[in-house]
Amino acid sequence: MLQIGPAVPLYETVLLWVGRTVILAIICSFFAWLGIRALDALTPRIQERERIGEDPVSVGLFIAGFFIFIGLVIHGTVSGPLMVGGPLIESLIDPIRLGMVAISFFVSFLLGLALFRLVDWLTPRIPFRSVNQKPLAVGVYVFGYLVFFGLIVHAALTTSLPW
Repeated sequence: MLQIGPAVPLYETVLLWVGRTVILAIICSFFAWLGIRALDALTPRIQERERIGEDPVSVGLFIAGFFIFIGLVIHGTVSGPLMVGGPLIESLIDPIRLGMVAISFFVSFLLGLALFRLVDWLTPRIPFRSVNQKPLAVGVYVFGYLVFFGLIVHAALTTSLPW
């Protein structure tokens, strides 16, 4: 008999979809945390993690940036291709897509940092390090980083692969 509908029950597809979304949200949150730690280490004159907690608005901006980041991750995960009917591990975590996310993280972080330093050097009358003077400014700075990184991860999750 010719099958017209899906060959896999809907509940299995939904469970794979939810499982993959949760797993990738956790992995990408780890990358975001790692990025903030690296940002802290590579920009020692701007103490991101210490200064954000000094102002409630700064904390709010950090949380808002994190929500936007996670929203972009979840959107990228649920709108990206899902392999149904294959091996369970490959359906939950596509190693190639996960590799793209990891590579995108490192390349975008290094490129963003290099461009940050270049623009700082090209605009000497705009002292980028002065961001550290106020916790609110640091909160906006980290908010921008989280949105930047969320867009990069979203692109990695939704990019079509050649196979």
